[in-house]
Amino acid sequence: MLIEARNAYPTPQTDNPARLIEAHSALVRRIAWHVHSRMSSAIEVEDLIQIGLIALVEAAQNFEDRGIAFAPYAATRIRGNMVDALRRDARMGRAGMANRRYLAGIRARLEQEYMRRPSDAEMVDATGLEPSAYFALEASTQPMGQESIEDSYSDHDMWFADISDGADTMLEKEQLRAALIDNLSKLSEREALILQLYFVEELNLDEIGETLGVGAARVCQIKKAALDKMKSMMAD
Repeated sequence: MLIEARNAYPTPQTDNPARLIEAHSALVRRIAWHVHSRMSSAIEVEDLIQIGLIALVEAAQNFEDRGIAFAPYAATRIRGNMVDALRRDARMGRAGMANRRYLAGIRARLEQEYMRRPSDAEMVDATGLEPSAYFALEASTQPMGQESIEDSYSDHDMWFADISDGADTMLEKEQLRAALIDNLSKLSEREALILQLYFVEELNLDEIGETLGVGAARVCQIKKAALDKMKSMMAD
């Protein structure tokens, strides 16, 4: 029955970039918040999401189905682009990043208005600054020059930070995953199906009730009972 429920909600077509983008947009937000939780002082989460969405679009356009699922492929591209952006900005102060967002907002507005990239003169006029002040503002958005690794390395420097999971975290996740799978097999077929439809397929209670032919209130009761059982078994 679990197989039948999954087949009722097939994965998006891998030859349709628009459907891939729509189906995996939530992936961008999850990765952005994960990266932001470790680098919150370096970049705004909204900026990471924009970087990730661009990477998702590029991944969907370039993806070729060769037996590899799209989600892990896209996640690698999205995370890689975010890390690259962090490294480019690693030598830029917070004021410089704020100035860059300010100029990017003006540039985007003018591009929408003119349907082309605005000239420097148009940017100067839009900011209301003197040309010298505008170019000084723009210069502040550029990263500083490169240094040798020996001179710049620091254990506390974001440039050298490793945002991937450590071996201990990966082991804990694998152990947790194995425990979840083992305990899920101890639930009744209906309980396991409801948890799958709710947490994996992301259906709401009404949609699950329609699928199973029961009311939403009954679905809620079964879900709560299943979660209570899982909580008890996981605690053991």
